[in-house]
Amino acid sequence: MYGDIGTSPLYAIKECFHGIHAIEVNADNILGVLSLVFWSLTGVVSFKYLGFVVHADNRGEGGIFALLALVPGARERLADRATKVAVFAALMGASLLYGDGMITPAISVLSAVEGLEVATRAAHGAVVPLTCFILIGLFMAQRRGTAGIGRVFGPVMAVWFITIASLGVRGILLHPQVLTALNPAHAVSFFATHHVHGFVVLSSVVLCITGGEALYADLGHFGRKPIELSWFSFVFPSLVLNYFGQGALLLAHPEAATNPFFGLVPRLLLLPVVALSTAATVIASQALITGSFSLTQQAIQLGYCPRLQIIHTSRRMRGQIYIPAVNGALAVACVALVLLFRESSRLAAAYGIAVTATMAITSILYFVVVTRNWGWSLWKAIPPVALFLAFDLTYFGSNLLKVVDGGWVPILIATLLLIAMSAWKEGRAELGKRISEASFRSTFYSPRSTGTLFIASKGPRYSSRR
Repeated sequence: MYGDIGTSPLYAIKECFHGIHAIEVNADNILGVLSLVFWSLTGVVSFKYLGFVVHADNRGEGGIFALLALVPGARERLADRATKVAVFAALMGASLLYGDGMITPAISVLSAVEGLEVATRAAHGAVVPLTCFILIGLFMAQRRGTAGIGRVFGPVMAVWFITIASLGVRGILLHPQVLTALNPAHAVSFFATHHVHGFVVLSSVVLCITGGEALYADLGHFGRKPIELSWFSFVFPSLVLNYFGQGALLLAHPEAATNPFFGLVPRLLLLPVVALSTAATVIASQALITGSFSLTQQAIQLGYCPRLQIIHTSRRMRGQIYIPAVNGALAVACVALVLLFRESSRLAAAYGIAVTATMAITSILYFVVVTRNWGWSLWKAIPPVALFLAFDLTYFGSNLLKVVDGGWVPILIATLLLIAMSAWKEGRAELGKRISEASFRSTFYSPRSTGTLFIASKGPRYSSRR
């Protein structure tokens, strides 16, 4: 579940200082970016999702369709304009999350395998084929189910977070003053200095929180309490330590900006850490894959998707499922994206716009649920949701600048899925209407037996006296 957000250190800081819209590697910029990273993790993941949104579950299920199911009237024919807007927003958010689910495995695994290039330039030609091979193996393993995979992946992720925390501490010891980035004044100063370009860099900073929505979508696989406990006690501290360690390394060695994560790794441990990071990024893909399964199941239940084969993989957790059709489609899409973009930096340009738009839609739907379903007053609901949207819309606006660089990919995918789901729902409704009308027209009076009403049906005929 934490694989997605847990492997963001592989590319988030790198894209700020060595990506398409990179900034100069100096002390002010480093502290400003680190401050933005810390307060993004705190405000979006800790405060918004774990403090509020995960409490809005639909019988234990999370995700944007779970919120839609809680909106009064969303299951029936749309009764009012507000419900129509909520349904459209939920469909758009779910469609965007599917697009994000296709990009996450591609960029995560590709960025880890690129670590081989740090060890030896001879590995350059093998990066793309090896990435495709790993992705295919990952999707083939999905039939084992979340519990079966978790028995293998869980210990690996524990080692991963311990490793990145240790590497972070090693970096922080180089420049302990990097911890002053905890002060939000550095983030404010960063925007005051860079203005519009600082807004562009924010689209790279947002890569550190891209697993937040998947965390909520995976709620049905694990439950709220384990998610909260593991985040605050283990995952969040490990991420912060590693990000600050990378910042400290850049303060001491600005030339390490080409790949600051692997720059923290001692030379003798480079290949083992590349192997571990590859395993971790395979697991990172798992959060979006299982989240896609959950979204599809809820879409079927709400009538926005055709019936598909759903395999329950656990006797204890109802939400642990496997959908072969979705798994196959994601596998094809991920491999195609790797072959199309071929570099993690190019994929990063396509990454972020989908998840930030979904985050904003989640905030809006949460507001609808708490006011119309939970009975919250406006004075109670508006302050937290306004804070959520302040983060979400800022991130989304910065990512809109990446549409030309590759952001069109998730938008295209989301548009096609939105059309398909809307057409399926409307088609089913129209079919039901036609069947009802046909049944009514088949009702007739028997000319031979006055007073008897015969109704045509597929079953045995029956009659009823007036």
